[in-house]
Amino acid sequence: MKTIDSIDSLIKGKKAKVYTAAEIKDMVRNGRIPSIDDVDVVTCGTFGIMSGTMAILSFDIAEPGAFAKADSIELNGVPGIPGPCPNENLGIVDCAVYGTSKRDGRYGGGHLFRDMVSGSMIKVDVTSGNKKFARNMTIDDIATARMIVTRGAFRNYTAFLNHDERIYNTIFSVTGMKGPLKEVSVSGCGEINPMQNDISYLREGAPVMVNGGPGVILGPGTRSSVSRPNISASADMKGMDPDMMGGFITSNGPECLTSFAAALPITDEMSLRRIMVLDSEIDLPVAEISTRTAKASASYGNVWEGTSRSITVTAHRCVSCGSCEAQERCPTEALRPAHIDTGRCVACGACASVCPERVFSADLGRIRYDDRAVPITLRQSDRNRAEASCEKLKKMVETGKWGLRCF
Repeated sequence: MKTIDSIDSLIKGKKAKVYTAAEIKDMVRNGRIPSIDDVDVVTCGTFGIMSGTMAILSFDIAEPGAFAKADSIELNGVPGIPGPCPNENLGIVDCAVYGTSKRDGRYGGGHLFRDMVSGSMIKVDVTSGNKKFARNMTIDDIATARMIVTRGAFRNYTAFLNHDERIYNTIFSVTGMKGPLKEVSVSGCGEINPMQNDISYLREGAPVMVNGGPGVILGPGTRSSVSRPNISASADMKGMDPDMMGGFITSNGPECLTSFAAALPITDEMSLRRIMVLDSEIDLPVAEISTRTAKASASYGNVWEGTSRSITVTAHRCVSCGSCEAQERCPTEALRPAHIDTGRCVACGACASVCPERVFSADLGRIRYDDRAVPITLRQSDRNRAEASCEKLKKMVETGKWGLRCF
């Protein structure tokens, strides 16, 4: 049996055998079953909407003595919660900003966090009694910028559909979920999700990559259970990658995109068997959106096996509509007529379901329900970015820049 410490020693000596989850799954599908001697570390990742994301910030806003304590605060118009420390008369504000807080229907906490990490100028407005203070700043001007994910990387998500004739506005839809049984919305990166591959190592104190930067697991996340585990984590925002995070506009307001990656040690036969799980073996409950009650079951094979991982653009089909519905409906604002900004596109498929000329197209898969093949029209997780985070972490482990212990 190998141990975490023995594998850590191999990592420090740059001798560890490291694979991404996607590489391991390809081996298994091709009948090349690895042995425990073949693998020391497997990097896993996930990227998608994680509502339980918030930022803890602390910064100077005025000269000492200018005000006693902050009563309210906004960053680019997104409301924050001052405190808990009043910092009386210091001119300093501590605050929390939720990833789901919003300025309006098109901009929220997730958008703000990406703008901060990308180095954009942020407008901060603070009120104290009848006094108002304003300052433009970048993340370099913020003494503390720490992200807390209260729950993320759920091992098991749920697919949703609508039984009713009426359109149902929800965070699981961009245009409002149509019915009856016309479309399905899904979340989760399936077989490469860290929590699908090993939950014994992913405990309090273990290192984890959050939005491309180093972080630490705080413990189980809220709503975590034996059957549906997830994690809570913390990370410094100043080490994050803006392409691994962001905002996502739903029919019920802005949401927050967050990513995780973890390097999992392969110490024994049990941990080796865990990392061989495939999409087709992972249960995906199918629920009615208004009650969240599971009515059927599919698998992540319906979502990720033989489906499109990116959006195809057929520019010559564009007829230059007066108002491009695909552009208006894009939840990450990555579209222009006949063009996609790949730095922002998360291949959710929303554009493919609304463009009448099929300029944008993708096969997102189908789920059988009541003897119907109901099309998946929205994926709120991006397998491409999740796999990119796995690749990044693999290189860090191979070069000795990432170990298996934080402390």
